[in-house]
Amino acid sequence: MQRPLAGLTRHNVLREALSGVTLLAISVPLNIGYAQIAGLPVTAGLYALVVPTVVYAILVSSRQLVASPDAAAAALVFSSLTGLGIAGADFPTMAAAQAIICGLALLIASWLKLGFLANFLSKPILVGFVAGLALEVLLSQIAKMLGISLESGGEFFENIASLITRLGETSALSAVMALAALALLLAGRRFAPKIPAALVVLIVATVVTVAFGLDERGVAVLGSVPAGPPQFDLPSLSLSQWMAIIPSALALALITMAEGVLVSRSYADLRGYRVNADRDLAAFGAANVAAGLSLSFAVGSSTSRTAAMDQLGSRTQLPSIVLALGSLLLLLFGTGLLEGIPSPVIGAVVAVAVIRLLGVAELRQIARQSRYEAAIGGACVLGVLILGPIGGLLLAFVLSLVNLVRRAAHPEVGALSIPADPDASLTDVTEDAQPDEAGTLVVRFAAPLFFGNGATLAGYLDDATRDSDGRIRTVVLDAEAITDVDVTGAAALRRAMDALDARGIGFSLSRLRPELRARFARFGLLDEGVGEFATTREAVRVLRERYGPPRDS
Repeated sequence: MQRPLAGLTRHNVLREALSGVTLLAISVPLNIGYAQIAGLPVTAGLYALVVPTVVYAILVSSRQLVASPDAAAAALVFSSLTGLGIAGADFPTMAAAQAIICGLALLIASWLKLGFLANFLSKPILVGFVAGLALEVLLSQIAKMLGISLESGGEFFENIASLITRLGETSALSAVMALAALALLLAGRRFAPKIPAALVVLIVATVVTVAFGLDERGVAVLGSVPAGPPQFDLPSLSLSQWMAIIPSALALALITMAEGVLVSRSYADLRGYRVNADRDLAAFGAANVAAGLSLSFAVGSSTSRTAAMDQLGSRTQLPSIVLALGSLLLLLFGTGLLEGIPSPVIGAVVAVAVIRLLGVAELRQIARQSRYEAAIGGACVLGVLILGPIGGLLLAFVLSLVNLVRRAAHPEVGALSIPADPDASLTDVTEDAQPDEAGTLVVRFAAPLFFGNGATLAGYLDDATRDSDGRIRTVVLDAEAITDVDVTGAAALRRAMDALDARGIGFSLSRLRPELRARFARFGLLDEGVGEFATTREAVRVLRERYGPPRDS
């Protein structure tokens, strides 16, 4: 097992520690905003930076990946719980329980070595799902920047209509502060990316708010933040409440798996070290259980913070440890500094962080490569906004499965060109089925043979041989690309073989894999009369010797 803080040496410890200070400056304002997105107390966001961060940093195999709540996860927590009708004092408890279930699911996935399941969340689904959540977050933050309070848990399009009709209630001071904050944040991102612009903006905005008493002139502020270390407790819920949050917790686990494994591998490949996907899942799982027990909410991979640490040259998990220690000190001694932070500026900080999650560039790129998959991403966006996060995710999965079956149902199937030289390879697939001089037609089917495409193979064989006028004596099916066969696919091939036999055409198989041969035999596809050849060239040579020139029609 890899030791904790792998890669840390006396030569880089100072750089890593300073990177941790920067990470603290980035994370505190973001987590304050994410806690508010999730509908939770500010302390829930700060608690996530302490125990869960330490647990993750000690267990993970990645040297760089930063674990923390992010905008998408926070939006999913809020949307899923409000969709269940949760409110008031039960909300933090349910969010904590949700994190525990998410963590347990990730631990089980790690134990069963199910890291590969992350591959089932395709890029269009992931981009569309996160973009849908980001739009909901962005709308809520725009309202906050304007000083307008939207209905908690309202539908996205209803909230848009409500915001438009209530623009007359806009607080001029709130809007001005938000616009100034947006300008500074965007300028900082472009011209001084290494400076924690969010922290600088929050400090300046807080000083201005307190100095001029803007909270008494209509500008909402964060308010009192309880001091003290994270509180530990097991959420006290009924069995029905635990069961109700399982779907959303599993969705959080799936998103964490997909993003976490992808980002972890990408940085490991870039920086030349190895990671273990299942161990990383265990780290995420333990961190989420710790988050739930410390009254926080779900944590996942933070792409933006990981990128920031990479730019600073950090290659260990020491910055996360520094982040945890700094956050603990803030909770113990510095919560009074947070009370005067203006809410419109928090909204601006979160909005800037969320903009990059809208996935506009990614969806455009996907559209250039595959319009259908871009449509899946767009459907996932609308699904999240109309049906909610779980409904949108399920809709996108269904569309992806439909796309998979659609593509698998129309695989490449065609006749191979048979050269005169018996030692030459048969590689080119021709549009027209043409046998060689001995009446041999070689057909390649490039897919598993299953219920969705069995009729495609059978139809091709029927079309190719129906009007052959005796020119075709034997059909050879090159089975190298057939990796599996199911009952329906076998039945379709059996019917095609019977139809060939009725026309006096033989049937042979070449390059049949041993494991596939066993399945063919079980399904009755290797009856007497069916030829078998190790290679397609051998099949062509033997059949030429056997039949010679074609018979007269």
